[in-house]
Amino acid sequence: MKETKQIIASNLTALRLERKLTQAELAEKLNYSDKTVSKWEHGETTPPIDVLKQLAELYEVSVDYIINENYEDNYDKIYNNKQNRYNKLAITLLAVSLIWLIATVLYIYGILLNNTNNWFLFVCSVPFSLVVLLIFNSIWGKRRYNYLIISLLVWTCLLSIYFYFFAYNPWAIFIIGVPGQIAIILWSQLKVNKKR
Repeated sequence: MKETKQIIASNLTALRLERKLTQAELAEKLNYSDKTVSKWEHGETTPPIDVLKQLAELYEVSVDYIINENYEDNYDKIYNNKQNRYNKLAITLLAVSLIWLIATVLYIYGILLNNTNNWFLFVCSVPFSLVVLLIFNSIWGKRRYNYLIISLLVWTCLLSIYFYFFAYNPWAIFIIGVPGQIAIILWSQLKVNKKR
């Protein structure tokens, strides 16, 4: 049976190589020297527990995974997680592209059959795309990105309204966005109580 230092060293090396990082790049991310990373990967020293936690988050594995001799057994799990992330991204982008496809078809329909230039369809596609992103991010993504998406959604909705009523010069519509943005920022600062 391997020593724990050697297990950690081989797991850290394999995870780094899988992410296509050099020792210097990893060291920069962790605010350590590349010599220190080299010592970890050669089993000369072991990273402190807080750095192990940081490495686990970076590589999207558990600390337990790093310190146990199971890298080969779990390689398929890591590969499948990576593939799963790509699939989720592809599905999200396909849903967003569907909105833009519909807008393009309606735009061309307006030009060919009604001889009208409905450029406003593309302006409206932005908030609809953000709604789709918000839905998929709520299901699969990280919660903190929802606040950014909601902020963009508020401002693009206001921009769409502005363009719709452009002839009336409704610049004041953007004043609504200020308290809305403040509310989103305050909402993002709420802490969720996680039960274990």
